[in-house]
Amino acid sequence: MSWNGPLIRLDEYRWMIPRSYKTGMKTDAIIYANEGMVQSIISDDAPEQVANVACLPGIVGCSLAMPDIHWGYGFPIGGVAAMDMQDGVISPGGIGFDINCGVRLLRTPLTVDEVRPRLKELIDSLFESVPSGLGSRAKEQRSWDELDDILANGSQWAVSEGYGYSDDLGFTESGGRMEKADPEKVSDRAKKRGRPQVGSLGSGNHFVEVDYVENVGDAKAAEAFGLREGMVTVTIHTGSRGCGHQIATDYLKVMERSVREQGIRLPDRQLACAPIQSEDGIDYFTAMNCGANYAWCNRQMLTHWVRKSFSDVLGLPGEDMGLVYDVAHNIAKTEEHRVDGESRKVMVHRKGATRAFPAGNPEIPEPYRAIGQPAIVPGDMGSGTYVIVGNDLVMDETFGSTCHGAGRTLSRKAAIRKFDVKGVRKELSDRGIYLRSTTEEGVLEEAPGAYKNVDDVVSVMVGSGLARMVVKLTPLGVIKG
Repeated sequence: MSWNGPLIRLDEYRWMIPRSYKTGMKTDAIIYANEGMVQSIISDDAPEQVANVACLPGIVGCSLAMPDIHWGYGFPIGGVAAMDMQDGVISPGGIGFDINCGVRLLRTPLTVDEVRPRLKELIDSLFESVPSGLGSRAKEQRSWDELDDILANGSQWAVSEGYGYSDDLGFTESGGRMEKADPEKVSDRAKKRGRPQVGSLGSGNHFVEVDYVENVGDAKAAEAFGLREGMVTVTIHTGSRGCGHQIATDYLKVMERSVREQGIRLPDRQLACAPIQSEDGIDYFTAMNCGANYAWCNRQMLTHWVRKSFSDVLGLPGEDMGLVYDVAHNIAKTEEHRVDGESRKVMVHRKGATRAFPAGNPEIPEPYRAIGQPAIVPGDMGSGTYVIVGNDLVMDETFGSTCHGAGRTLSRKAAIRKFDVKGVRKELSDRGIYLRSTTEEGVLEEAPGAYKNVDDVVSVMVGSGLARMVVKLTPLGVIKG
């Protein structure tokens, strides 16, 4: 289905769906894209979802979509929306099933020339160390009490158990822990799904990738982040596994009931929601925070296994692999923003979107505060990752949010039909990239041709004035579930 609603071009990078488009829209919708992306964006009807979000009670500012926008559950992936804390709603569709799916970036003191001769051995070691694949289980099983501790304390639990260092917490968004987390609001089924999986990568678009800094766009910011040209880095992308998925599934049923009881009118039942201050809204938020904490703990534990492989293969001490930053890109957070000239507390939904606060924000780690928060933007497994940082304009326009990745152009099923494994592996090999994957299906689903060009996505963020490019990372080896 191709969308045929009104899309008014405001400038080279901004497109508006006016609130007059459909009954119920409370605000305009803005999509960030260049002209070449528009056909792809409208081809899967995702703009309709951006317009539908504009119908939610209590929305403030515009309904927003980043250039990596594509069709999702309720909200589009790449969607951002802020809700008034008193009159607004919270919607699981605005966070997604993989609560706190996110990315963390590690740096090493090693150069690409030092690592490349032993790259295959390193990737093979990582593949053995990091549990991956559909339904993958962790190397070490946790008790029920430990799981509750993880849900409540996130990365802080992992570090206290020896999975990393205290410095890691300072370079993790929210310190790796959402405070308003109540494990009692998480169902037994969600805990049962999550307990064997904490400390595992999973499948789909999740990955561990060894990269190197190919070029530097902002030397001052790169220096502050400890990144330099030719340096080898590691990117980890995963989330809350079956635990987060079950939390979302459980509370969508609660929200559907709440919509009926509250008399909320929605253009799409997948936008099921509850008032933020209602019992259902509070219960979901506290359970979502547990899912977010699980994900941060998960990435922290994977960091431990990654450091171990670098130590085993290359003799690099774990403490020499510093954490640049860890960002969430499927989450709702209570934040202060200026709306209509006044400072207001709002609930910002980011689904496939990354927080990118500019310089001076107190939530940014002190060593980065004069620069801004790093936002880590992976592309497909053949093109690598960008580190960008938000400019002041990002607070005025997008509630401090930017893109989260390349964004799909083909569904997973379509990618499986279109590509063949030998062809994908050859394409990566020709680029000097060594791939390990649990399944052939996983390779096909994540074929480079299934994604937008991440260079184009980032160029929209930079061209619009919302962000600036710090470094571009190019892959050497990839692990896929």
